[in-house]
Amino acid sequence: MVAAITMFTDSFCLSSSSIFLNSHAVTTTKLLSPVSLYANPTARPREWFSMINATKISHNLIYFRPFKCPQPASRFLIQCNSVDTAISLWWEAGMLFSVFREIGLNEKETNLVLGKNPTLRSTSLDRIRARVLALQSLGINGFALYRLVIKCPSVLIAEEIDPVISFVRDDLEGKVEAAQLERLFITTETRFLLGFAQKVKLLLHHEVPQEKIAHVLNNANLNKAICCKSVEELERTIAFLKPYHGIEIIVRRPAILNYDLDSQLIPKIRFLEGLSGGDANATGTVLRKLPAILSYSLEHMESHVDFMKSFVGLDDREIFKIILVFPNVVSASKERKLRPRIEFLKQCGLNSNDIFKFLTRAPLFVALSFEDNLAHKLGFLVKIGYEYRTKELAVALGAVTRTSCENMQKVIGLFLSYGLSCEDIFYMSKKHPQILQYNPGSLEEKMEYLTEEMGRDVSELLPFPAFLGYKLDDRIKHRYEVKKKTAGTGMSLNKLLSESADRFSTTKQPKSLVNE
Repeated sequence: MVAAITMFTDSFCLSSSSIFLNSHAVTTTKLLSPVSLYANPTARPREWFSMINATKISHNLIYFRPFKCPQPASRFLIQCNSVDTAISLWWEAGMLFSVFREIGLNEKETNLVLGKNPTLRSTSLDRIRARVLALQSLGINGFALYRLVIKCPSVLIAEEIDPVISFVRDDLEGKVEAAQLERLFITTETRFLLGFAQKVKLLLHHEVPQEKIAHVLNNANLNKAICCKSVEELERTIAFLKPYHGIEIIVRRPAILNYDLDSQLIPKIRFLEGLSGGDANATGTVLRKLPAILSYSLEHMESHVDFMKSFVGLDDREIFKIILVFPNVVSASKERKLRPRIEFLKQCGLNSNDIFKFLTRAPLFVALSFEDNLAHKLGFLVKIGYEYRTKELAVALGAVTRTSCENMQKVIGLFLSYGLSCEDIFYMSKKHPQILQYNPGSLEEKMEYLTEEMGRDVSELLPFPAFLGYKLDDRIKHRYEVKKKTAGTGMSLNKLLSESADRFSTTKQPKSLVNE
């Protein structure tokens, strides 16, 4: 007679027993979930019992020796196929826990994951293992895989993930960073993963270079930029950005794809275009120079423009030109940087028009640190003769914004080493302010050529300091060698170098030189 046996986790413990099946001994462990076996659905179990061991007694029968049972032992002959099913389920439960242990989850964490997503219990081990291997093929290993499974157990079974994995691994050659994919799977509902490949291919269709597509995906929020946007919305975004060098901007600043077209991109870009007087190309130039300008709120940009209008007295055209030259002016703090810098220029006697010209020529002035940069440069300028709060000082300070304090100090030291005084340096810098920012090594070569090869005195630089701005080989040496054969060695430095290239080339040359 076939008996029905119900085995529960608490009562059915085979930690020290063995089941012999197909001539192989299998050591068992405590069951983690109840398993019910009914060889005869109508039979009623008479009493709970614990099983000590089981012995195979024929090809298809197993004899169980009960620890406690009122019925004769012969009543506990069970058909092998039922026991095979029980052992299979039991075995798979143990193997499922083994898979989670391999990922790094302990028993408590595994139970939490299974409780959060019960479907995992009924999912085949082969499918779960295949998904784990697929995730590992994308570089999601170790702690990253553990964290992903803890936070998002559905990653092991969601069918929507398979196309994403295949596309990233095969079409994109696995170049999307594992951390990006981990964030994508954790933050994105699986239903929004559908169409991921189609949307990425849309970017490629609109001429995002194949070699740049991984860079774009690695530097955007894939949930916002790709998954939660429809194909139509993505098309609209690309079409809107196109007149402003859109694809180049996206490649340079992929985070732009994170922004909402209607509430973020359109208002900001239209605002900048309005300042430009409707010049889409110039607006695109600003965006290309500093795509991050779109990360600032519209209110932030408006407040900077209002400040430039009210405190400096500039109009929209002038403000846009400053932004065109130096878009980072929008990122400068109004109170910590803009206001004190503009106030200094006003104290030096500059009016609105002067300040506009100054900021277009020396826009870094509003971004440099006062304590670590500008204060030291002001000290050098005052030492060589500039008076504080004068236009001359402001112009000189603007000229040295692009050089370091160390470079400026070396230039002044070089001039002094050639016998020039501070008054001479002051005089030269007023005529040609750029000399204070030139490379000291290049300056030394030109001054050495002037005094050694040309036989001139260094004092000849005072009326014509622009000599130090010309290229030594292409301009100074070439013209000197050509002219000295006709005009001798005492020609004017100004006349020698200031003459245009076209006019110099048409000047009558000596026959010996032409024949050469």
